[in-house]
Amino acid sequence: MSSRTEEADLSYEQARDELIETVRRLEAGGTSLEESLALWERGEELAKVCRRWLEGARARLDAALAEEEAEEEEAEEGE
Repeated sequence: MSSRTEEADLSYEQARDELIETVRRLEAGGTSLEESLALWERGEELAKVCRRWLEGARARLDAALAEEEAEEEEAEEGE
């Protein structure tokens, strides 16, 4: 399974938790330069997954708020 496919299957919580663990490992040190770079790259990928989830959630929230506002305006016009 490719990294891209694995990322698409991650929930926000899974990506966040793995990102936290990746950052902990980087901050702890003791890894080779190659391992550190691989961790950094994985962290970047996980951050993108989290960002996409959050942007999607924000879009859904904005749409729900806009729908609610439109319904309120229609109700006011009907009074």
